[in-house]
Amino acid sequence: MTALLDVRDLRVEFRTRDGVAKAVNGVSYSVAPGETLAVLGESGSGKSVTAQAVMGILDSPPGHVTGGEIFFQGQDLLKLGREERRRVRGARMAMIFQDALSALNPVLSVGEQLGEMFRVHRGMSKWEAKSKAVELMDRVRIPAGRQRVNDYPHQFSGGMRQRIMIAMALALEPDLIIADEPTTALDVTVQAQVMDLLAELQREFNMGLILITHDLGVVADVADRIAVMYAGRIVETAPVHDLYRRPAHPYTRGLLDSIPRLDRKGRELYAIKGLPPNLMAVPAGCPFHPRCPRARDVCRTDPPPLCTVTGPGLTVSRGAGDAGGTGGAGRTSACHFWKDELHA
Repeated sequence: MTALLDVRDLRVEFRTRDGVAKAVNGVSYSVAPGETLAVLGESGSGKSVTAQAVMGILDSPPGHVTGGEIFFQGQDLLKLGREERRRVRGARMAMIFQDALSALNPVLSVGEQLGEMFRVHRGMSKWEAKSKAVELMDRVRIPAGRQRVNDYPHQFSGGMRQRIMIAMALALEPDLIIADEPTTALDVTVQAQVMDLLAELQREFNMGLILITHDLGVVADVADRIAVMYAGRIVETAPVHDLYRRPAHPYTRGLLDSIPRLDRKGRELYAIKGLPPNLMAVPAGCPFHPRCPRARDVCRTDPPPLCTVTGPGLTVSRGAGDAGGTGGAGRTSACHFWKDELHA
């Protein structure tokens, strides 16, 4: 299967007065049409920065893409000029931001903001664009869209604002959507509604979806594959059910063990010891070794390569992921002792 998006060895750094922070350090992944790739990791792992680099909305300065390639439908986005990149953004790929209230303009009605996509990219009149905005509000199931199209963002609930963000992303029926923490600050019931809506629309348009989150509960129900990031690097990739059943990296196991479970009622909740590293001074060797319960001498000196994980009972998936390091034999792990972890 041909990759819709193929990110290869992407590197991003932030140049500040205090030094250079390597926020993304050699990330590779790919997404096929109709596929959902979940990108997991703690805050500061590089998930959102990678997405911003893909979308071309990285604040520069201080952010700079220093290496790698981003192929979208076979075209290297990093070689496009500003206007060419702008025509791709919104029309062919779109992003749903995590804080809808901050992302939406408070002084413009939601109808104006939804209609802007059609006016700018399709050349529609203001009346035609407003009509399209109502259609979008109906599509994402916002009640009484025609009556509420002139309302402002603050007049909607958090869940309804997130639906407006989804409507904006879907306006021009893009081939790829990047959803950056789309259920943050929403209650569990609304989270489920938003994710069900995204899944339904994805099936309808056969879109590729990159879901950026730290919520493993959300991922389990919607993702096809998972890429786990730590300190600007991908440390494990796997089909979703394989990863939950048998993680092949200590960091992934720590994330899974920290999920509250009914069969552990009354026990203290597990937490990964320590803090993520300072990206201006990432430790030598494996960046996770100061927090890793399996760390040995080699972990402190030699950076582990991203190895292909094989073994009985693992999913074999060959497709778009082959080129980006997230497919092939179905799994990869950046751990010297992934075999020990896999069979733990």
